[in-house]
Amino acid sequence: MSARPQLADALKTADRIHDRAAILAATARLGREISADLDGEHPVVLTVLHGGLIFSGHLATELSIECEFDYVHATRYRGQTSGGAITWLARPRTDLGGRCVLLVDDILDEGHTLSEIQAWCRSAGARAVKLAVLCRKPHDRVVPGLVADYVGLLVPDRYVFGFGMDFHEQGRNLDAIYAL
Repeated sequence: MSARPQLADALKTADRIHDRAAILAATARLGREISADLDGEHPVVLTVLHGGLIFSGHLATELSIECEFDYVHATRYRGQTSGGAITWLARPRTDLGGRCVLLVDDILDEGHTLSEIQAWCRSAGARAVKLAVLCRKPHDRVVPGLVADYVGLLVPDRYVFGFGMDFHEQGRNLDAIYAL
């Protein structure tokens, strides 16, 4: 078994793409946009674990609307840097029937996991499913038809980590976003 790559080593060569101030400013902006768009909807805010946890916590404090919180845990990565088949670890307990759902995640890259979660929400009766992501990679490999309704920041088409995004299950707690 090979040794797990170390975060400290990755940080030595990584570029800091967005600092804490930029992340928090983007989160505040998204909070205002979402609050304006979903006012009166009483949405179910579904955090996609683990990546969306930190962003969702910050975003929650920026929302000025009535909302309900739950989570979903589905993954393709399981500690790896490339994805495989989707594994469902937890589905929300909140009834989504007839509700507006706001999915909150760390990044929209290719979008396979988010696409499947979005489809599941619709099959569970959600009236509308909106997607808010802290980061989006601007490339043409995203699942056809999947679009984030709310995007905080753009990141380069490189491996990114920090502020919820991991480097081999490490570094989610970094207060900036880095790219290898």
